[in-house]
Amino acid sequence: MVYFSGFVGLLLILTAEARIGNSSESSFCTESRECLLYDLVCKNDDYEVRHYDSVKWVSTDEECYFMDKATYTAFGRLFKYITGSNEAGVNIDMTTPVTVKIEEKKRLWQSSVFTLSFLLPSDYQMTPPQPTDESVYFTETPDMNVYVRSYGGWMMSLTSSVNSMLLKRDLDKVQATYNKDYHYAVGYDSPMKILNRHNEVWYMVEGEPVCPTSS
Repeated sequence: MVYFSGFVGLLLILTAEARIGNSSESSFCTESRECLLYDLVCKNDDYEVRHYDSVKWVSTDEECYFMDKATYTAFGRLFKYITGSNEAGVNIDMTTPVTVKIEEKKRLWQSSVFTLSFLLPSDYQMTPPQPTDESVYFTETPDMNVYVRSYGGWMMSLTSSVNSMLLKRDLDKVQATYNKDYHYAVGYDSPMKILNRHNEVWYMVEGEPVCPTSS
């Protein structure tokens, strides 16, 4: 029984790490060695539903009026962490994607807290080195289903907002239930990439996912 329990534990660890896999397994992870992988639940012309396993991220918060300025500051903070500003002094590979958690109830004249996160590579999922910056911390997304809308170009405040509204419209049209307190803006490309850029909006599924075969 002890051996069996140990085997099950090892299998769970390997399964969790397997969802952070080789970027060659994804059509839009083109600039990193590892990428967050998923299982496609269903898809139509408007959006898709994906299943993600629970994974760990390194994160930081920035309060600002606009996502663009917040992500610029927060990105620099996390980049320092992966380039040696951690207690082990190690360089950590950049992974894909980068996510920004955005509060839904923000009013135009109010600032908001944006949470930027880098996905931790498979080698550091279990024991990542501790940050030296107190504003950098670890988060973990649960095993989850996600409504996803993809778009090209650049992930900015305006494009992210427009695509989140379009996704909400499509979800409300089919009476899907989802977390309306926040959503994620998700980017896959470095600022240097010009063509074939890929961005996404994520809403967390609540209950059973709704995915008609056509729009």
